[in-house]
Formats: sequence, C-alpha cells, structure tokens
Amino acid sequence: MNTAVNNTPGLASRLVNGVLAIKPLYSLAKHQARQMMIKRAEKIGVPWRKNVSRLRSHDWESELAKVQNPQINYPEYYLTSFHAYEKGDLCWEAALEAEVAAYAVHSGIWKDAGAQGDPKLRQSYHEILKQQISQQPQDILDLGCSVGMSTFALQELYPHAKITGLDLSPYFLAVAHYRSQERQANINWVHAAAESTGLPDASFDLVSIFLMCHELPQSATRRIFAEARRLLRSGGHLAIMDMNPKSEVYKKMPPYILTLLKSTEPYLDEYFGLDIEQTLVDAGFQTPTITRNSPRHRTVIAQVSG
Repeated sequence: MNTAVNNTPGLASRLVNGVLAIKPLYSLAKHQARQMMIKRAEKIGVPWRKNVSRLRSHDWESELAKVQNPQINYPEYYLTSFHAYEKGDLCWEAALEAEVAAYAVHSGIWKDAGAQGDPKLRQSYHEILKQQISQQPQDILDLGCSVGMSTFALQELYPHAKITGLDLSPYFLAVAHYRSQERQANINWVHAAAESTGLPDASFDLVSIFLMCHELPQSATRRIFAEARRLLRSGGHLAIMDMNPKSEVYKKMPPYILTLLKSTEPYLDEYFGLDIEQTLVDAGFQTPTITRNSPRHRTVIAQVSG
C-alpha cells in the first residue's frame, strides 16, 4: 500500500521560497551557486574554465543545424531559468558547461570521491539495471539525454543495443552529436519533447531517464510517463535515476545550501512532493521497485503492465 505524500513544503522550504521571490536575492543566490560549482570543479582537478574555453572555439552553429527541429514548440515550463542560466537549457553556455558541471555537482556524493563521483553515480545506477532487468534490451531510449553523458554510458553498458538520445535542447544535442563523432559512436539523436516524442509505438525495450524528473512540474512528469508507456514494448522497462526525496542529506541540508539549490531548480518542491509509485501505476506500469543507489539518489524501475 502506498502511503500518502505530503505535497506541502515545510517551514524551511517556505522561507527559502520567500527569499527567492525577491528578485535581487534570487539573482544573488544563482550567482553564488554558479561560482560555488566552478570553484568545486577546479578544486577537484576539473579545469572548468579551460575546458569551456576550448569548446567555445568550435563552430557550433553548424552542429546545431544537424540536430535542430525547427518545428518544435517549447512548453511553458521549459522557458525558465535552470541551473543559474537565465535562458535555462536553451543556450550555448548551459550546453558547453554541462559536462564539467556534472563532475562538480557529483563530486560530493561520496566522501573523497572527487572527479570520480560522476562515473561512480552512473555505475551505481547501471548495476541496479543489470540486477533487475534480466533480458538484455535491444532498443534503448535515453529520454532527456542532455549532452549525451548518460547516453554514452548506456551504450557502454549495452554495446549491442540500438541507442536513441532525445532532448528538448538543441544546444545540448549539438554537443552530444559532436561528442558522438569524436567517439565514433553510432547514436540516433532526436530533438523533441519528452512528453511528445513523435517516435513509433512500442519501439523500445528500455526507456531510461537520468536526472530529469527533478527538473519537471508534476503535470509534465505525468505526461512523460504516459509517453514512455506508449513507447515501450510488452515487458519493457522504464528506469529513472534521480534525487531521493527521502534522503537524510536533503532533510538535514542547511537553509543557505537549500536556498542555493532551489535557486537553480525551480520545480524541486513539486518533484519532492510527487508520489512517483502511484504516478507510474496510473500511467500503466506495474508497481515499481525503488532502490537507493547513492546517499542522495534513488533508482526507480517500472515494468509495463500486462
């Protein structure tokens, strides 16, 4: 039986929301969050500024033309500030910094993990996939693939599978496509919304969502789960790796850190208040398994019903 989920933010969260409603304070929090990430990356040996400077020298407009779907209509929830970028995911700055940011953010998951925190997080997710999904998937969709880090990792895990990476940001996809050419990786990149992919019914054995749900309002999450159900074959699986709202890390987080976090994640309260088990069942999946895979992340795996 599922217990009721309390969707009302606590006192500390409401105070943080009040602070962030004041625009100058919100802008300051975003700036501080960004500077903290850059310093953390440099501290663990990831040369943020140098790497990004090197990427900027590439002809990205030609890469953009290879992947961009000009017919896209961006949903309103996506046209907001994410991760301290004023234009959210719809800008080059976010795309060119995505990889170094991942190393910075994930460096603190395990003590002294440093730059190995990110690959260790992905490995912890993949170990659960291997344990709980006995049949090797032949067709895999990486939904919300960003710049392809999660897509390339899935390809290494399932080298014989056909892999598709889908994202709503053409800037992220341009970087993903460029990286796949560097790696000589055969991946199909699709510029589309996760809730309306345009891909054929029952065309995948595995749909993977890596660190996307916490960036969504609940209404979008429900539509995306329904779309994943449509895309999966009988017996197929939806796998989700994301922040764990029940983690003690978030419960004990100091208010100033919470403020910095929420300044970069506009839908965090909605995600933390989501009853993900019931939402998946409502979308046509069996009751999912939920497995802790890091001190602050969880893996949710749901199989198609019937």
